[in-house]
Amino acid sequence: MKRIVVMAAVAGLGLTGLGATSAQAAGPSTGSAGGFEPAAAKWHACPADFVQQVHDLYDVIYPVSKIVQCAELSVPLDYAKPSGKKITLQLTRTPHTGKGKAKGDIVVNPGGPGGGGALFGPRVFAQNSAAMRDAYNVIGFDPRGVGMSVPALTCDKNYSNAPRPDYGTGDRASVRTWLKLTKGYAENCAKNDKIGLLNHIKTIDSVNDVESIRRALGNDKLDYYGASYGTYLGSAYATVYPKKVDKMVLDGNVGPSDAWYDANLNQDIQFDKNFEYYLGWVAKYDSVYHLGKKQSDVRAFFYGLRKALTKKPLLYTDPDSGQTLAVGPDELTDVILNAGYRRSQAVWHGYASGLSALAKGDVATFAQTFGAPTTGGSDDNSNAVYLAVQCTDVQWPLSWKKWQRDNDRIQRKHPFETWANAWFNAPCLFWGAKAGKPVDIGHTRDLPNNILMFQSTEDAATPYAGALDMQRRLKGSRLVVQDGDRTHCIVHRGSAAVDAYFDAYFLRGERPSARTVHVPQLGDPTPPAAANAKSLTGAGAAARIEADVIR
Repeated sequence: MKRIVVMAAVAGLGLTGLGATSAQAAGPSTGSAGGFEPAAAKWHACPADFVQQVHDLYDVIYPVSKIVQCAELSVPLDYAKPSGKKITLQLTRTPHTGKGKAKGDIVVNPGGPGGGGALFGPRVFAQNSAAMRDAYNVIGFDPRGVGMSVPALTCDKNYSNAPRPDYGTGDRASVRTWLKLTKGYAENCAKNDKIGLLNHIKTIDSVNDVESIRRALGNDKLDYYGASYGTYLGSAYATVYPKKVDKMVLDGNVGPSDAWYDANLNQDIQFDKNFEYYLGWVAKYDSVYHLGKKQSDVRAFFYGLRKALTKKPLLYTDPDSGQTLAVGPDELTDVILNAGYRRSQAVWHGYASGLSALAKGDVATFAQTFGAPTTGGSDDNSNAVYLAVQCTDVQWPLSWKKWQRDNDRIQRKHPFETWANAWFNAPCLFWGAKAGKPVDIGHTRDLPNNILMFQSTEDAATPYAGALDMQRRLKGSRLVVQDGDRTHCIVHRGSAAVDAYFDAYFLRGERPSARTVHVPQLGDPTPPAAANAKSLTGAGAAARIEADVIR
């Protein structure tokens, strides 16, 4: 469930723990949204720059920028004090295209935590079938602290300046360096929090925000689609507000029992497996990429390159813009991690071509594919909110010896992402807000028994075992499994069989009769012919758009 970002496309899931007590899990109580009555959503034209962004990203699928609308929703910072300080959530609505009244409003969440949902709404609508577009409005929202919601959390925009210190292998030097860096990042987060948001940004706070959104829409019940961490948010809502759920789809499922420390360790294993598979795919098409005819050859090239970049990062200054990009071992790892999230020609061919370009001496293409700016920083909002949620949803281990021991154990067999992921999450060791207790997912009276789940078996961001854990907890749920696929979140990813189940559920209330049904994988992408095998311009951007996740 991790989100994908330029500075660190880490594996961090897009999932999060919840901060509700077991008393809250049984239904609204003190601290729930039950004591707050939101104003009705007032829809208006969205800001021009947002509309342009929607146009650039999604109008190639369907002209959603022409119809998307915006609204701002005031909600309590602390639901235990409904008359106290307020914050603002940014909502979007992409209205149905059919005549008459819409069948409903599908509230959507893309994961993270820290993923911006205001943009995700138009994307889901654009990718929906014509029948779904005719029937449903799609409601996106930037969760508290995210994107256009106010305030938007930021900690240190220069944290991403390249090249960053090598993640290392758990050696003393890298541990000393990164413990200092991550401690500093956590301290900056606390310093920049002017209103106490860090104490009120757990999953349970977003659960209550979703309830406020339902009320602001004027709906008796919630229709919901959540991807990656959005599955955790959705299942938590179903546990806390079980009688308020109508239809709920969970896609790329978090394992609630592993929130959140163990979940990231599980990711390290599957991302390494998926990366090894990707190296084999590159070798299969040696006639295109010329990096080795065997998987071992391509592996040797990649890890040899990473070692070389550790000693001397590559610097490239664009002759037109004057901007200097750097590629060190961290930047290389973080960007190519996206290949572990999804099978697609844009992602797989783009990164393989970037590596191939370097082998041919084309430094510019390599740097433009994998590099990050050396100065100027970048927007760290998604990174900051990811940590703010995960670090306080549940108490992380505070003993560094445990972190060292667990990551050393996994590193020995699965070296690709282990320490990168550890350092992405290490600010939780020093976080400046108190951790809560997670919602006991599924443990409530009146739990809805009509939830529909989707999962691929080789998903690295949210491994398959976690989906089975989620299904066990959500009694009566149905699970659609795409066997052998390595894509994180499978709805609207090219499988007609998957999308048919999605449509049948929302349009006709139909679910599979069996508890679990299986659909075949789509198969691996085929690269363009050797004559056209250039690195794709903007491959990194393509990966970020397509992967959406969950750290």
